[in-house]
Amino acid sequence: MDETGTLRVVIAEDNYLVREGLRRLLEDSGEIDVVASTGNATELLDAVRRLDPHAVLTDIRMPPGHHMEGIEAARDIRAAHPETGVVVLSQHADESYALALFSDGSAGLGYLLKDRIGDLEDLVHALREVCAGGSVIDPQIVDTLVRRRSAGASSPLSALSPRELEVLREMAQGKTNAGIEQALFLSSSTVEKHVNAIFTKLRLPESGVHRRVAAVLAFLQNNGG
Repeated sequence: MDETGTLRVVIAEDNYLVREGLRRLLEDSGEIDVVASTGNATELLDAVRRLDPHAVLTDIRMPPGHHMEGIEAARDIRAAHPETGVVVLSQHADESYALALFSDGSAGLGYLLKDRIGDLEDLVHALREVCAGGSVIDPQIVDTLVRRRSAGASSPLSALSPRELEVLREMAQGKTNAGIEQALFLSSSTVEKHVNAIFTKLRLPESGVHRRVAAVLAFLQNNGG
């Protein structure tokens, strides 16, 4: 980001009204400078190459195929421009899209449902998180993944208490322990206890915030469903 803390962002969305709405919404925050708005994946990749933005906000489906162009573009951008974070927006609460996005790693990537467009704070948080190399996953997607994986008695997720599952969902959104305290109205010691219990039960080492997200994603991806 620049000296003022402003993020330089490229938007990719084939619907003109949605694209312009996103641009105005983000710029009205005073924290985002939309340096380009594009209508397809080819234009997006070209804009990233030319403008070297801090982050990209892209629709999951764009011309020409309206399939997973946004996910494919996100992979290309992260490979060629590892300092650029990418948030993918989708209308679909299908976890397979999220797993496709994170199949090669989760650092610098976010997946949000388009319902989040109306929540400017969520969007700006997601863009800043991916710029820092972190990850953000829509809580609705996390809920779907957790329910599916915890359904089997053999899954370690089945050993988590309801409160631990709530903490896991907050962790998967990239929240720090302090953020989890605020979201769930818990004390710092209680959150720390739940986090430690989650990593013990899931056999995952605890480290930085975005690495915690990556570990949770890796677990969810690699344990059936």
